[in-house]
Amino acid sequence: MIPCYTVQRNLACIQRTVGGVRWTSSCRPAPLLTASPVRALIDDKISIRGHFLPPRCPVTVCAQMQSDDGDLWEAFAHFNTNSDGTVNLTRDPSVGGSYLGCEPMGLLWGLQPAPGAREGLRQAEKKKVETPYVMLMSLLKGHVSPSERPSTELAAVTAERWYMAPGVRRIEIRQNGVVGTLFLPPGPGPFPAMLDLWGMGGGLVEYRSALFASRGYASFSLAYIGHKDLPGPQNLINVGDPYYKSAFQLLQDHPQVYPDRIGIIGLSFGVYLALRLASHSGIKPSCLICINGPAGSTIKLADADGRTEQTENDQKYWTYDDQGNVSFRAVSLPANLSPESKVKLEHLTCPLMYIVGEDDLSASSVENANLIEETLSAAGKSQLLTRLSYPGAGHLIEPPYTPNSRASLWSVKPQKLVTLWGGHLAPHAAAQEDSWKKILEFMETNLRH
Repeated sequence: MIPCYTVQRNLACIQRTVGGVRWTSSCRPAPLLTASPVRALIDDKISIRGHFLPPRCPVTVCAQMQSDDGDLWEAFAHFNTNSDGTVNLTRDPSVGGSYLGCEPMGLLWGLQPAPGAREGLRQAEKKKVETPYVMLMSLLKGHVSPSERPSTELAAVTAERWYMAPGVRRIEIRQNGVVGTLFLPPGPGPFPAMLDLWGMGGGLVEYRSALFASRGYASFSLAYIGHKDLPGPQNLINVGDPYYKSAFQLLQDHPQVYPDRIGIIGLSFGVYLALRLASHSGIKPSCLICINGPAGSTIKLADADGRTEQTENDQKYWTYDDQGNVSFRAVSLPANLSPESKVKLEHLTCPLMYIVGEDDLSASSVENANLIEETLSAAGKSQLLTRLSYPGAGHLIEPPYTPNSRASLWSVKPQKLVTLWGGHLAPHAAAQEDSWKKILEFMETNLRH
């Protein structure tokens, strides 16, 4: 019996004739791992295959990626090679490891912090969108865990995963007090556009906007809290409705943007801001996309323009799991929202897509979706709402094929807090893939036609 693994030199089989009989050597090409394409956008699928392996033998395919902060993330899957000595992640089921079953992109969405990593890492946020994630994928002998190395590495390949397509322009904006980053697609335009609002984590989050621009939309990622170029202190929202209106106007006035084809997308607290802008401020977006957020402010407002007195949620609504991790979910129950901040949803006039992760542990997304649906129905505006709901998905529904963290470090001072986001790997990944496709279709319908 030939041993299952014999690492061979990368040579073609050698044929020779001895005594009138043709003989073929047992030499086979060395094992090979391929990824196609090796350079792609983050929301593109890639095909990962192993070649020139012994038939019906156990192998492990491992993926490793270093975040912009230098943290190592990894995933692995166990396979048994086919009778032709191949393994194809698009076709073949994983029988163990980070995921089970046939999941062509499981090695990417299954990434988790490697053993020994810093505590409380959130899913790998891309901070430098002008550089790719570099994925190192390895083909290992046997069914092993990467932490069990050294193991025999049979082959390896690297693949680049980008948020910015070639030709996309990144433009820092510091204009009339507005702080953000504008991304423009290649070409002269004009383009439909999105105003991109994130949550109370603060700062300036660019990667979703970069990906929108890679798909043909101008996109303006706007900072409103926790940024050095905004009025301090950084733990308060010290900008109000005129600030967001100026940002929207900046897009409308840009020569490469259609002024009447601008949508707003919000995640978490950004949902409240998006709904508020579309119903209170006189802004007339072409559409809204809201992901897991409230229809009112979760913190007390200092004035009618939406500035805040504090950023900490009312702690009487905080809940904790057995490990002491905090959930902010109850803070955003409609009954607990600041009454003066509740959005006049009946004033909405544009199409709204509301995306719900049913395992959201950071916001009461199901209850807020119900409130929105009931209010629009009572106002005779049910046709405006598209509701997507995903069992097993958590709070941080983001572009597809990116990993999810069920919990991560929220703060160190004045106390160390690990917050719960929710989401289970496989259903959360399915939600990200499906919702992203429908987000792009929704934008196509409402911004291009």
